[in-house]
Amino acid sequence: MRHHRENGWDYKGRAIYHFTLPVEERYPLFGTLDGERAETAFVRLNPFGRRVCRMLCGLAQFYAGKGFALKVLAQKVMPDHVHLVIQVLEPLPQSIGAVVRGFKSGCTKVYKEMYGSGENAAGVHGEVEGSGENAAGVNGDGEDGRNAAGVRENDEDGRNAAGVHGDGEDGHERAAEAPVHFARIFAKRGSIWQQDAAYYHERILHAPGQLRRMIDYVKDNPRRLWIKSRNPELFRLHRRTEAAGLSFTSMGNHFLLDWPDRQVVEMSRSAINEEVQERLRTVLAAAHNGAVTYTAAISKGEQLIARTLREQGYPLVVLLNDGFPKEGSPHERYYKPGGVYFEACSKGQLLLLEPTEQAFLDAGIQAAVEETLRRKAEARHYAYTPIPVTSQRYRFVALNEMAKRLAQNLD
Repeated sequence: MRHHRENGWDYKGRAIYHFTLPVEERYPLFGTLDGERAETAFVRLNPFGRRVCRMLCGLAQFYAGKGFALKVLAQKVMPDHVHLVIQVLEPLPQSIGAVVRGFKSGCTKVYKEMYGSGENAAGVHGEVEGSGENAAGVNGDGEDGRNAAGVRENDEDGRNAAGVHGDGEDGHERAAEAPVHFARIFAKRGSIWQQDAAYYHERILHAPGQLRRMIDYVKDNPRRLWIKSRNPELFRLHRRTEAAGLSFTSMGNHFLLDWPDRQVVEMSRSAINEEVQERLRTVLAAAHNGAVTYTAAISKGEQLIARTLREQGYPLVVLLNDGFPKEGSPHERYYKPGGVYFEACSKGQLLLLEPTEQAFLDAGIQAAVEETLRRKAEARHYAYTPIPVTSQRYRFVALNEMAKRLAQNLD
């Protein structure tokens, strides 16, 4: 997960935002994932998770009394994080960040009410960690103490957009699992949320269609988590993947590197539609006969071919210039590819490769890039001028040269 804070942006003005709020150490504080298959996956919220859900549902109304004109468009309480898509309808008296920080503080306050300060974790949560005993009085479900079990998801009317299900088929509430480990973390931090100088992770939704995709993404979170949890190796980030004498960060089906039949898709940005369609036909024919396709998917033609291959279920190895979180960042442990890449990855049809800096500096790759650029310059009657290895142009050409080397490597 990455920050998308935009310099110069008016965070008091009208806009639509997607916020992701992770729990400290990604502890499953709000509940557990349940469901027999991906399509029926849901989050079984515990009493605290249901309190957080209700706070989200009442967020716009609560802040309306403080002069904030807001509308919650989508929300989802996951076991270890919260998603919120919210619209600012009118200019705000304070930045939208004040709303997010207020919500986070409110959740921490509720945690203290339900579980105590955490200074004596064993005494608050039960003597035996994971015993299921409940010494914090969490059988109640909030201010009125009623039981919200058995409430099903209803995004349309806004009553419950978090996929809340009962804690048991008979409707009786199970005692919350004793979060002793997290209580000790909380005693040190005093907040349930991941420590972060920015307070939250946000994306401003500008582009046409982006809102619909983000709402679908938020609602789809339980299914995606179910798939990832059942296919951990396909979603594990590998920092040192060696292939064809080059080093990569990778994620996906590594067996694709060993597949004997391979092809490379590289097309000029100036290629006309007829050229792209003809290349697509030959690539699809080779893929149908068992070839794995390597591509950097940079030009529109390359992207079209890669998309068609992916949609038809053929295996792909995609080289990325900057696709993964930086090593050592707080987000790398929980990274997963977005959208269609996630689906292809879950089916074992995709391998993502991001070259390390050493790969870009490889002598053979540098020589191949120089030869390619020199040949292009001569074809256009330009004098060839070397470019720095840090430039975007060098890196894009280098990705294609790496794809060629990988496809030719049969060791």
